[in-house]
Amino acid sequence: MTHTTTDQPARGASRAVVPVLAFAGIVVAVMQTLLVPVIKDLPQLLGTEPSNATWVLTSTLLSGAVATPIMGRLGDLYGKRRMLVLSLAVMVVGALISALTSNLLTMIAGRTLQGFAMGAIPLGIGLMRDMLPREKLGSAMALMSSSIGVGGGLALPAAALVAQHMDWHALFYGAAGLGVLSIALTLLVVPESPMRAKGSFDVPGAIGLSAGLVLLLLPITKGSDWGWSSGTTLGLFAASVAVLLLWGVFELRHSAPLVDLRTTARPAVLFTNLASIMVGVSFYVVSLVLPQLLQLPKATGYGLGQSMVSAGLLVAPLGLTMMFTAPVYARLSAKYGPRTTLILGMVIIGIGYGGGLGLMSAAWQSLVIAVVLGAGIGLAYSSLPALIVGAVPASETGAANGLNTLMRSIGTSVSSAVIGMVLANTANHVGGVAVPTMHGFRVSFLIATGAVAVGLVLALLLPKRGRPAEVAQHTQLRASSEEEAVLAGAEEMLRGFRGRVLDAAGVPVARAKVTLIDRRGRQAGATLSAEDGTYALAVPAEGAYVLAAKAAGHGPLASSAIHTGAAGAVDLDLALPGETVSV
Repeated sequence: MTHTTTDQPARGASRAVVPVLAFAGIVVAVMQTLLVPVIKDLPQLLGTEPSNATWVLTSTLLSGAVATPIMGRLGDLYGKRRMLVLSLAVMVVGALISALTSNLLTMIAGRTLQGFAMGAIPLGIGLMRDMLPREKLGSAMALMSSSIGVGGGLALPAAALVAQHMDWHALFYGAAGLGVLSIALTLLVVPESPMRAKGSFDVPGAIGLSAGLVLLLLPITKGSDWGWSSGTTLGLFAASVAVLLLWGVFELRHSAPLVDLRTTARPAVLFTNLASIMVGVSFYVVSLVLPQLLQLPKATGYGLGQSMVSAGLLVAPLGLTMMFTAPVYARLSAKYGPRTTLILGMVIIGIGYGGGLGLMSAAWQSLVIAVVLGAGIGLAYSSLPALIVGAVPASETGAANGLNTLMRSIGTSVSSAVIGMVLANTANHVGGVAVPTMHGFRVSFLIATGAVAVGLVLALLLPKRGRPAEVAQHTQLRASSEEEAVLAGAEEMLRGFRGRVLDAAGVPVARAKVTLIDRRGRQAGATLSAEDGTYALAVPAEGAYVLAAKAAGHGPLASSAIHTGAAGAVDLDLALPGETVSV
């Protein structure tokens, strides 16, 4: 397995890498809200029934959910920039197909291809980890993670302006143009990462995960149309549980799984992913409620009577605030850690929705809600990749962030289904048209507040790592021996090496002795691997080292490695027997 470290930038990296990757994330996010201004007109535009027209949105959601973890793993194996360009290229093809048709089935095919671009978010985060110096990584990943909200927020007024004054197909031509520009910038500015994961692509695992996700998300998105207690809905839910359980058993037995479930089960990863679902729920509620409230006519007694474009402009600060929150997050995270910033973000989101219950009577109040929620969601979204990156080996960054992005997508899917059902069941019917009520809007905000409360509890359950500035002192105080101090220091992200000891089949080896030897042949540290095969060793100073691993029943391994001496751990898996692993 080949690794690099984030302590030094990869060769060829430039200052333009971060804005180019963030722009790619924004372009991808545009696909999610591109058709929001014309949702109500889709049945007429496509000459079909409303229940059929919803597939234009559902298809993008499903393909994005399937593509995200798969493209992340392919990026780890074959190159993250290569897969990023491929994702954007597929999106461009899909946008052009949609731009040239008004046929329902062809439109669904084009929208399905557009959804594959969602894999660009975790790929961009992985590229940043592989090539940026550590002091710049926090704010860069924060901006990339927030790009999905930034793109969604900025797309609303732009799409509304186009839809109001031009043929609606122009939306897809614009998206294709943005995709081509993003591909060109990526090829010109972003170097390929040298990081590669060991193994081959898990095709059965990809098929199983895709089937399980489709079976899960399909009834979530279509349950309101089919009926939540219908045989179709319940049958698909049951089938998804069965398929995902079988997939999980297969992945645990596979030597090179699509998703390392053992890593995913670590508390730092598990609670981060569960909290991501709640953040996804909270983000989508405001996107569904505020535009409708703003555009309802004043004759309803509570509608704010804004045009489509004005409503989009009033909601746009949600995305803008998320974008400007990235540098603020970097400073807070550097001082207090990403766990604390996630908790702070959740609290601000809760304040936004709680206060929003009484701020629905004027357009300016919607602007206040958007700004407050944008700040909270921006902090929460920015914290998620940092928590994931700090808990998984470098060779699994793409797949792990892909799974985390998937969790957010599941949250938005659940939010869309639940809020859609609430607004439909509380609507007043005037002349055969369902009109959302203020009661429905307030119930939706209460649901979002409840989701944030659950997310806050999950964030509090995340393992504490302490403030970065206090980590070294805290580690020395709690360690009772030299070996414990070395292990604790590496676990706390001090300079050193960490990873897993594996046998030839990729199975973790417990209680293997890992020895750190300096260039003069002297022992610089030693430890035993844990039950899950993980180890951590600090380095005393900058220099070249040899890591020697030995376990009963296995041949010894000697692996050469170099550490720059900067803060942070280098991920290095050791495979027994006898396979050389280089950094």
